[in-house]
Amino acid sequence: MTTSSPTEASLRWAPWWVLAFVALWPLTGPAEVVLSLGAIVALAVLALFRFRGGMSLLSRESWALTTVLFASYWLPELLSSPDAVNGRRALRESLLDLRYLPFLWLVAMAVANERGRRLTFGGIAVIVLLWTLDGAVQALTGWSLGGYASADRLSGVFGADNLKLGLVLASLAPFPLKFAGKRFGMPGWLAVAAVLGAVVLLAGARASWLTLALVLVISGSQQFGPRRALALLGVGGLLVFALAVAFSDKLQDRVERTGVALDGGSESLDFALSGRLSIWSTAVDMALANPVNGVGVRGFRDAYGTYAAKDDPWRADAEHGAGFHAHQIVLEVASETGLLGLLLWFGGAALAWRAWRFASPAGRERARAPALALLVTVFPLNTHLAFYSTFWGGLTLLLAALFAGSLLSDRRPDASAGPD
Repeated sequence: MTTSSPTEASLRWAPWWVLAFVALWPLTGPAEVVLSLGAIVALAVLALFRFRGGMSLLSRESWALTTVLFASYWLPELLSSPDAVNGRRALRESLLDLRYLPFLWLVAMAVANERGRRLTFGGIAVIVLLWTLDGAVQALTGWSLGGYASADRLSGVFGADNLKLGLVLASLAPFPLKFAGKRFGMPGWLAVAAVLGAVVLLAGARASWLTLALVLVISGSQQFGPRRALALLGVGGLLVFALAVAFSDKLQDRVERTGVALDGGSESLDFALSGRLSIWSTAVDMALANPVNGVGVRGFRDAYGTYAAKDDPWRADAEHGAGFHAHQIVLEVASETGLLGLLLWFGGAALAWRAWRFASPAGRERARAPALALLVTVFPLNTHLAFYSTFWGGLTLLLAALFAGSLLSDRRPDASAGPD
């Protein structure tokens, strides 16, 4: 058992701050307040303890990796702003997002020791399980903590006008799966996987289906071995899928719509993708016309009319605009931040992989849940929410800080090196 330094003891509240931020995601305003206050408090604590061991709260490698991952996200924003379509918005977004850096340091410090990781990862697991159970109740009764479900899918605690439930549950699924597998073995892991699978399916976002499938395959392989995991997931997945389809006409419609892609032809594929092909084509044209630094962060919607074809159906959609974003991470970064942005993003990904590759076995075990969550969240062969939006950008950066803080925590001078 290790004793905490006075500086470390002063940050025992940090895991609870991180959990408050996550728990308040369904309420955008309060979550933003927690984020901003956390950034201010982190700066104040670091300034107060700068000469009394404050920098030892993280290893030098953790400080560096957290900062570099933030820079690979933030620098493209800044570099895209000088000649952006909406320069004022792009500059405002880049300046506003500076608050993430001290908050990410706080997140990394929260998981730099065994107690912090246990509270933070366990707390996220509990939050995700509660949201999942709330979604299951909504599937059975029509109501949840977020109110009544929308007409075509579950919305859970996020509410019918904020359809993020499936995407959030899928991205954070590694935390409850590891939590259940560690404490209850195969029965616990399978139970959590089944409930998560049913709720994510009924939430209706097909991007979340692919995300959760990746999580289950990788997490199951780690838990039971590849062959056993694939067999269990094959049988269990078909059963959950069949039950979900049987009890949801809307899910049947989405499955049938997805199956149209097998008919061949661009029109069938575009129909199956809910009109995404025209958005992606416009994003490519936008990127080619602005190759260096793009049209500016959050400028996609403003530039869409300039680059979209005259018969593009999204031009005339007053409610949804021109697809407010590219719905694909590589196309979003390329169209809004150009080649400079792509190089910085790929550089950050390469450094994260290098850190994982050369980390100790104990470090990789500690960081397994946030590493998998981060991997599936940025998986490029999927459609996505906007990564430069406040919500999805905040979620992605949070996972990056959890990854960096837990992976390299054994490099601290006073760290205990064992896995959790």
